[in-house]
Amino acid sequence: MDALEELHRSACPSVLVTLDGAVRDINAAMATALGRPAEQCLGRDFGDLWPASQRMSAENLVANAARADAVAMRELEFPGRDGVPMACLLEARQVKGAVGSEELTWVRALDARNDLASLLIPFRLATAAAGLGLWMYSPGKDQLEWLGGLPSLVALIPDPVAPMSRVMPAVHSDDREAFWQLLHSSSFQQSPWLRLRYHTLHGGWRRLAVQVRRLQLGFGGPERTFVVVRDDTTQEKRNQKAHAALTAERQRAKDTAEFSAALITAAREQELQQVVLTRLAATFGAGGALLALVDDSRLRISTDARIAMHEVQALHGLRLDHPTPLSEAIRTGKPQFITDRADFVRRWPQAPLLRLLRLGSDYAISITPLGEPGDQPLGAWAMLYRRGHLPPLDERILVSTLADLAGQALKRIRLQQAHVELATALQQTMLPALPEHLPGLEVAARYRPSRVGLDIGGDWYDAFMMPDGAIALEIGDVQGHDADAAAFMGQVRVSLRAIAAQEPDPGSVLTRANELLVTTSPARFASCTMLHIDPHDGRVTGTSAGHVPLLYAHGDGSHEVRELPGGPVLGVLSGTEYREAIFTLEDDSALVMVTDGVVEGPGLTLEAGLERAGRLAARAVHDGLNAEQTADRILDAAFAVDHLDDVAVLVIRRA
Repeated sequence: MDALEELHRSACPSVLVTLDGAVRDINAAMATALGRPAEQCLGRDFGDLWPASQRMSAENLVANAARADAVAMRELEFPGRDGVPMACLLEARQVKGAVGSEELTWVRALDARNDLASLLIPFRLATAAAGLGLWMYSPGKDQLEWLGGLPSLVALIPDPVAPMSRVMPAVHSDDREAFWQLLHSSSFQQSPWLRLRYHTLHGGWRRLAVQVRRLQLGFGGPERTFVVVRDDTTQEKRNQKAHAALTAERQRAKDTAEFSAALITAAREQELQQVVLTRLAATFGAGGALLALVDDSRLRISTDARIAMHEVQALHGLRLDHPTPLSEAIRTGKPQFITDRADFVRRWPQAPLLRLLRLGSDYAISITPLGEPGDQPLGAWAMLYRRGHLPPLDERILVSTLADLAGQALKRIRLQQAHVELATALQQTMLPALPEHLPGLEVAARYRPSRVGLDIGGDWYDAFMMPDGAIALEIGDVQGHDADAAAFMGQVRVSLRAIAAQEPDPGSVLTRANELLVTTSPARFASCTMLHIDPHDGRVTGTSAGHVPLLYAHGDGSHEVRELPGGPVLGVLSGTEYREAIFTLEDDSALVMVTDGVVEGPGLTLEAGLERAGRLAARAVHDGLNAEQTADRILDAAFAVDHLDDVAVLVIRRA
């Protein structure tokens, strides 16, 4: 019988290939196992008929048989029928062709049904090399059989063959359903790793990762599910420890960043104190913290909730030259670390008897000055730890960096406060006192500074008698919130008063004031509304230089927003003529002049703010409130919605 005849008589997958690997003939079983029609296989390279993962092994099998007068064997995995992968042992050897003396290679799958263990050897070797364990699950018998692998994994299931009724109870109750689903999955693809907890008699709970794959063992052989097991218990503990350390480090970095940002944005000493005492101990895992600031060469002490004030009362008010570790750290600019009570007594025998060390339980203290050696003494902070604790070097460097940042913030705050006090005094001299009596009118004014910058700004108001008996009222806003803004505001207000003494109407006053400011080339500009009111008949003449509209509140509870004619802000555009509007202020009504800080703010548009202030003014008039009470109501409402700008209000009613 020649090779070709034997090929087609074989029930197992079989193929004849040339010495260079081309398929000469193939039987139906081989074509079926490869998942291709036989006619599509003829003439093609044998290796190209296999899945990519098996291609090199198939080519090597044919090449080895072609190069040597010997039989070559290798296990390969067919794609199989219906998607079921099939593991087979293939043999390759040289044979003579049917015609002439052509040399061919005959590749056939061996019948291994009586020796399935031979098919499992490569799996066992691979899993052992990878440090894994290999079990084979037989669905019909519902049992696991140990095939080999890492010896330590034998302890998971001591018996070589164990029914699932003994295995499943050792799986954590929360993981059993997922494990059962994995074993009985209908998929023929290799599963992802499944993590589960498994209890052994002597090792306690283990963290395992399992992966399964279904295979047919040999041509016509049984299907089995292979279970690969990895013991992640030790690695899991390492991972948990590393994760805990990483989480702690990330939290430290986050806390430090927030600490730094809070120090940078602190605007007052009280805010700085709050930042330090709420964050310091928590950021560095201390048992408590205190802050000492220097006032007139004496210590001013504050503490967090973990250190009671009576414990440090002896430090409060001490002179900076008194022999204590706290004052020494502040004077020298060098940190101090006290490991226990004995260390404290040895190094500062003349120090007052302090309860700071909690002598009953003996704590360690870390003291860090707020500034570098040689700087002006500002203060220091201290943290309480367990006895014997000495912060590591990297932590000490970080604490020192934050303390320097706190010192810089304290310097900035104190310098800012000095500027504020100076600028506030300047502004108070700029704002006029309203005349005690304005014939025929009741007028009230209110002003509050901004909550940003130097806490001063350019808002102003004014009211005075005109030569013709009319009463002039004005309100305005200079760009900026600093001393320059306050100074420019004073310049504008004085200019308006001087020009008003010579001009009969508000439009002319603003026109001349604008020309004056433009010629001086100011770096700032100002908005303004100006009214002239005849107290006898309530006749109002008004104009605006880019300012907020006027509010008109009526006695019946209604209100209107009056957009006055005029022109752009003062000090920008030369040659501007400011037009006027004329209307009447009724007896039972009020005019409300405001700056934009009253009607604009976070989350509040100008239109919404004007409507809100108009309703408040109208209700106040309807309720019979006088001008003073109406001004208070509008101003309080503006601050209730967290307005940040400086604000001014001028309320006018006919007496």
